[in-house]
Amino acid sequence: MPNWVTLAPMLVRPHVILPCLVVACVGGCGGGSQDAACDPDASVDCACPSYLRGVQVCDSAHTFSVCMCVAESADAGVAGGVDAGLGSADGATPDGGHFVATGDMTTPRWIPTATLLESGQILVAGGTYYDPFGSTELYDPAAGIFTATGEMTEARWNFTATLLGNGQVLMAGGAGSLDAFASAELYDPATGTFAATGKMTTARYSHTATLLPEGRVLIVGGAGDDGELASAELYDPAMGTFTATAGMVTTRYAHTATLLRSGKVLVAGGARGESLASAELYDPATGTFTATGSMTAARRDHSATLLPSGQVLVAGGQGALGGNSLASAELYNPVAGAFTASGSMAAVRAGHTATLLRSGQVLVAGGEDGDRANYIPSSAELYLPAGGTFFPAGNLATPRPRFAATLLLDEGVLIVGGNPWSVSAELYK
Repeated sequence: MPNWVTLAPMLVRPHVILPCLVVACVGGCGGGSQDAACDPDASVDCACPSYLRGVQVCDSAHTFSVCMCVAESADAGVAGGVDAGLGSADGATPDGGHFVATGDMTTPRWIPTATLLESGQILVAGGTYYDPFGSTELYDPAAGIFTATGEMTEARWNFTATLLGNGQVLMAGGAGSLDAFASAELYDPATGTFAATGKMTTARYSHTATLLPEGRVLIVGGAGDDGELASAELYDPAMGTFTATAGMVTTRYAHTATLLRSGKVLVAGGARGESLASAELYDPATGTFTATGSMTAARRDHSATLLPSGQVLVAGGQGALGGNSLASAELYNPVAGAFTASGSMAAVRAGHTATLLRSGQVLVAGGEDGDRANYIPSSAELYLPAGGTFFPAGNLATPRPRFAATLLLDEGVLIVGGNPWSVSAELYK
């Protein structure tokens, strides 16, 4: 059974801080000969929504600045701190964010899911440590502690966890010690318990689950006991049932699935024996998949993040099966239906996380190199959409592959799991 996973999709809340444009810093930025256009405290003419204001934030090397759309109540620290986490030209750790320890989990977990609930708590579920877990726990951001909650009906790993419109969480598929699961269950935050719901039409793990705008959940691909899958299905929360929809153009697992602004879903990469460069679009209106432009590189166990611009950032992953992980990144343009290369990361990584921050930047952290089992980068990087480049963002306290990262409601990113010998968790803030 392949031991690769695609992390469950994360619910992204509306942004309150957005990137706007890049401006040159003439005469320095934040120094004695500072140009007025690069004043971090000055309001600027930026295309921001009416409820936000434009401000300049500068990198610590004083070489350029970026215009950010910031909530009126946000100061420079909330907008990303000094440099807004842009990183410095000399490679120093960015001033805008850092990793700090928080309370320990109740159980060490490899390949868990971590789902933001409507209450602001995080449901951490399943995973494995020699054998799969059925246990789950809740993280309280206000107290910084984890507490045990209900037990899943099946001990599972390599499954998906999706927050539904009714506030419940759908756990679907995955695998036990030997076999793939078709079973699914619901977590009810009101009672802290799990209950079985309808079974999937096909047992699968290393699949994706995407909440569609109309409330159903699209389950795509993955692998079953007999190999990779092209099939897809829809979960209807009102009925508690799964029904088959049209299959993909290509069988694939360890892929990504990203909901676009159009309501279509971009499915990219993954593996079918070897890693894939192909991509396709699912249209909920027709219930069908159609091919779209291919990526510039074949990759699996990569990340795909919808940016405020509507483009999708694809980063890292593993190239050739059994080969090195990738540092390259690329952008998908839904209007053109094509991928183009973007700036590359400083480190190769697969099985990492990529979290869209409220600044509009993307925090890419951890992962592993598929060709070197002992190489697990603890580094993190920030992707700046306005410049199409990555900057250093400090180091995780614990090197982690196959972990979960979840944006909190108020601020920060919760990092959990990935190290099967450790219960540690940390925050990026």
